[in-house]
Amino acid sequence: MEERDSWRFCDPVPRFPRYRRHAPAAPLFPPNFVGLIYLYAGMCCMIGARRGVGIRGQPSLIPRVSRKWLGKPLMYGIGTLLVMPLRTIHGVGRMFGAARYLCNMTSVSSSLQIELVPCLQDNYAYILHDVDTGTVGVVDPSEAVPIINALEKRNQNLTYILNTHHHYDHTGGNLELKAKYGAKVIGSEKDKDRIPGIDITLSEGDTWMFAGHQVLVMETPGHTSGHVSFYFPGSGAIFTGDTLFSLSCGKLFEGTPEQMYSSLQKIVALPDVTKVYCGHEYTLSNSRFALSIEPGNEELQEYAASTADLRNKNTPTVPTTIAREKQCNPFLRTSSPEIKKRLSIPDHFDDARVLEVIRRAKDNF
Repeated sequence: MEERDSWRFCDPVPRFPRYRRHAPAAPLFPPNFVGLIYLYAGMCCMIGARRGVGIRGQPSLIPRVSRKWLGKPLMYGIGTLLVMPLRTIHGVGRMFGAARYLCNMTSVSSSLQIELVPCLQDNYAYILHDVDTGTVGVVDPSEAVPIINALEKRNQNLTYILNTHHHYDHTGGNLELKAKYGAKVIGSEKDKDRIPGIDITLSEGDTWMFAGHQVLVMETPGHTSGHVSFYFPGSGAIFTGDTLFSLSCGKLFEGTPEQMYSSLQKIVALPDVTKVYCGHEYTLSNSRFALSIEPGNEELQEYAASTADLRNKNTPTVPTTIAREKQCNPFLRTSSPEIKKRLSIPDHFDDARVLEVIRRAKDNF
């Protein structure tokens, strides 16, 4: 069982006011900033005066300055520090280079944060937080408790639930979360009768707005007939559910190889830097299969080694990127001569048939 705590991606992100719907703009200097300057300057000058050196290590211009000259600003600074709110201290720390990290977040744009939340045995749900408005959503909550715990840690409410497909390990938390927070459930029009609590249905090419962030709906069938992926073009992120995994794709439960191939090609047509957030932590086992059919792929060898290292540390391998998957994912490498040779695939097979052979080999691996 994976740990239930939120994983940490250490992109430096300013800690904006997060508990208001409409947070006011931050002032240029935090309250009582002048007091801290007094404290800092007073301490440096006193040290310099005692040693006969200035703040920058040069001979002091006031080597015998009276301590009473320094006492008032120094005491004022100390007093200010003692009464200063903790959040103000955090703000000043940032200004002196002691940056705070929202290490359980990935910042994919100036205001959108994505938090990975492990659920069940190997599922990932994703909490979306717009720091400008405080709007919060969650993608594929397979169970409610880990999501509730993550939200309560930050005193956040839940506005939206996004489902990529109808399977219970992606929708199991819908009804409990909807009952607790009044969140709206969003999913595919084709799955409107299979997604619990669905309120808003979307189809291929529809654009939906999440707190000012454009979300493009892409129908990506293959794993299921109604599967969709949610692409945030302004943030360079896509949530692929069980269509595209790192180093693999989803099993073909309801779709055809042709549908899966078309869906994967639609996803990998996005910019190479796009971050891919998939529904499961399967990368380590996927890497073993990928190496078995394309052992000569040097990029794959390196990625498999880094994946093993991450999983040994119980650290997620998600998100991946479009560029990495193009280099390493066998289901995106249907023209690879090595893969075809290893699996005895005839040259006249088209890409969809090659994918079908790879998928069958993966199922039996």
